[in-house]
Amino acid sequence: MYERLRAYEGQAAANSGVGKDPVNEPMIRHWCEAMGDAGSAYPATAPATMLQVWTMGGLSGNAGRTGVYDELFALLEEAGYTSIVATDSEQEYFRPLRPGDRVTFDATIESVSPRKTTKLGTGYFVTTRMDVRVDGEPVGSHRFRILKYAPAAKRSAQSAAAKERAQRPRPVVNRDNAGFWEGVADGKLLIQRCDACRTPRFPWLPGCGSCGSAHWTAFEASGAGAVFSYVVMHHPPFPAFDPPYAVGLIELAEGVRMISNVVGVPYDKVRIGMPVELEFLRVDAELTLPVFRATGDTGAGASDSDSGSESDSNAAAHGKGR
Repeated sequence: MYERLRAYEGQAAANSGVGKDPVNEPMIRHWCEAMGDAGSAYPATAPATMLQVWTMGGLSGNAGRTGVYDELFALLEEAGYTSIVATDSEQEYFRPLRPGDRVTFDATIESVSPRKTTKLGTGYFVTTRMDVRVDGEPVGSHRFRILKYAPAAKRSAQSAAAKERAQRPRPVVNRDNAGFWEGVADGKLLIQRCDACRTPRFPWLPGCGSCGSAHWTAFEASGAGAVFSYVVMHHPPFPAFDPPYAVGLIELAEGVRMISNVVGVPYDKVRIGMPVELEFLRVDAELTLPVFRATGDTGAGASDSDSGSESDSNAAAHGKGR
């Protein structure tokens, strides 16, 4: 099998592909707003990390595709490697892209790994390299790696029991965020406000991102908010975590956003704009986490039992923040 897969190494996945749209200000603006970078120098130039955006073909695809990638995937799927996950990407930038530039690109299947066994399952890593140009001049390259795998068998009852005994991750408490966790222990969601420019901020930081002042005051949030964005976590299934569950970017009434679990509604019923209210979930004798319960008529038939398994990511989100 591996020899058949290796035969695809070096083959072209795209020849002289052409970006569907030139580099343009609306797309740059959308990207910057999504990244929270509205105050930057863009859109005079495109953010370098947008490199792949200008090569995407959308649902209808791009001219220049050779079909080799599809052949490789078909071979893997016939052999039982039916699942896929993106693992990592690497980009190099040679010059900025500017509005009006029209990109062209070539893509090559750079490598196929020997069969590997991971926690997700057994499969093959496939790496594709794309070289991007404007008027024949190299502007960047993009290397993208995926794992095409056969899902591992479900965990045994013994491993499930081990998960039940596992502790959820402890938040990393330091001098910058200790006040936040002290507030949580007292049943309060505390936000910082700059004493100089009055800008609220979260997560907790030693200085103001707007004016640079190191002086601030903490105040208690109302707990009202709405889902600004969200993801549903399926993998990886760490001990003490019970996927799938919804992790939301919650926009609070005070104007800041924080990451937390959305509870009280099935994970597949969470929606952008859904109103939520703060509540505190006692995870164990030592740990309490702030989570957000969906409010109003969600039409999902949720019950209190929905929240118990959906509090997994909050400790990591806050503890590993700034």
